[in-house]
Amino acid sequence: MKFTRRTAFIVLTIVLTIAVDQISKVLVVNNIEPRTKTSYGETISLIGDYFTMMHVKNEGAFLGMGSDLEGPLKIVLLLVLPVIVLGFVLRHIIKDKSLDNWSLFAFASIIGGGIANVYDRFAYGEVTDFLYIQITDTIRTGIFNLADLSVTTGMIILVVMMLKKKNNVPEQEL
Repeated sequence: MKFTRRTAFIVLTIVLTIAVDQISKVLVVNNIEPRTKTSYGETISLIGDYFTMMHVKNEGAFLGMGSDLEGPLKIVLLLVLPVIVLGFVLRHIIKDKSLDNWSLFAFASIIGGGIANVYDRFAYGEVTDFLYIQITDTIRTGIFNLADLSVTTGMIILVVMMLKKKNNVPEQEL
């Protein structure tokens, strides 16, 4: 692989995404009392009751899905499969020179967020989640982290870019 400006952009985006996520999780783990089965822990208001922080350990994937799985199935679905998918996505963005800058950034953000959460599952057996948005009782998120935000933002950018391409709006390349 030739190390070009484009490759540097991919690597930098992935590394920064992982670094920001991991630093945020260390700050949360060291400064906010976690929620447990017997304790609500600490909740910090960022914007009233609409945007709060709390410390939650997630043994599953998105919204705790898969946390009840056991043994090899849990390892395959929450560690092995994500690593394989992330590897294929990385291979795709390195090889596909036709990707526009926004799509490249989006894919790299998804890879960085995915790697950050897979690392947590591998190193700690769980992922630290800490952000929560609740506008009304029905308009609310699950508890998430910055890696989740990177993956979600990347997906939104990809959808927007696909819609732009469908409408033939040109984009410059790196």
